[in-house]
Parts: sequence; structure tokens; C-alpha cells
Amino acid sequence: MNSPIRSAHHNTVFRIAIFASGSGTNAEEIFKFFKGHPRIEVVTLLSNNPQAYALERAKKYGVPTLVFDRKEFRESSLVSDWLKQHQVTHLVLAGFLWLIPENLIRAYSGKIINIHPALLPKFGGKGMYGMKVHEAVKAAGETETGITIHEVNEHYDEGRILFKAICPVKSEDSPEDIAKKVHQLEYAHYPSLIEQWILIE
Repeated sequence: MNSPIRSAHHNTVFRIAIFASGSGTNAEEIFKFFKGHPRIEVVTLLSNNPQAYALERAKKYGVPTLVFDRKEFRESSLVSDWLKQHQVTHLVLAGFLWLIPENLIRAYSGKIINIHPALLPKFGGKGMYGMKVHEAVKAAGETETGITIHEVNEHYDEGRILFKAICPVKSEDSPEDIAKKVHQLEYAHYPSLIEQWILIE
């Protein structure tokens, strides 16, 4: 028989909080991927946008949600208390537009992951999100773009890069066409990469 200590460690369940600001398509892929997973569960979704459709998607999966404003995020313990209450071990950003405050960066050092809809370091930084990224890629005449999955530090899009995937950009592609290709890469790679990142660390 296995020693209870070893098997208990092996049975550790990791608990993810997703941060999302918008429609939550990536969040939904993550909910689906980890539903019934033996080691990893999504325990809450947090948003800075009370209108975010991500909140509806979370309800559909029975995932508790928290909405906060900038002052609560930066100057109160509301978010960190909520994460503690839900025994969160890892933070996953899925279309979350604000910089993560230092207290959370410290508390979850090496345990925060983000996906960026371009090939960093190109087209990264403050204000580079959503269609703005794809419009910039198009305007620059790039022949390829893709996704970058990276750990999060106190600067926009500068944490350690874990993974990139590339797709071609054709001269006739509109920013909307580029967005569609990039979304396919996000859905195909982000959930499984989150799994590897958590279980291999």
C-alpha cells in the first residue's frame, strides 16, 4: 500500500481562478477542458467588467464569480481575500485588461499565466489587446502572427515566455480574418498548456 503522505501529495488538487474582462470565449474553453479533471479545477472567475459575458459563461458551469472595480482591485484586499476563501493556487488571465497589482504578483509568484494574441515581444504592452493587436499586425504588413503564452510579472506582456504558436497572415486577410485564426490557436493550445504548466512545475 502507498504511504498516505506520498499518495496525499499526488492527489493535490490545483485550484484555478480565471480573470476575464470580455466575452470569455477562452474562459469557456478552459471550463470545458477542466470539467471533471482529476487534478485541476476552475473554482472561480473574476472580472473588472460587470457587463462581461464571461460572467454568464461561468454561471452556466456553476463557477462562482466576483466583480470588482479599480479601487477595490488596487487598494483593498477584496480580491486576495476572495482567492484565499476559494483556496486558489493559480491565476489564469483570459482576456483580462488590467495590470495585476504587486500584492497578487507576490502572493502568486510564478503561478500567474496569460495568453497574448500576437507573437511577443511584437505588438505587446499597454493598450495592445483584442482587435487593436490584429489591426496593428495588419497595418505592419506582417506575414505571420499567432499567440504567446507567458507567465505574468508586474509589467504588461513581459513575463517568461512558455509557448508560441504561429499562423500565416495573407495579404488579403482583414483584421477580423486574423482574429479568427488567432482565436483558433488560443482554443487549441491554451487549456492544455495551462494543464502542463501546473502539473509539471
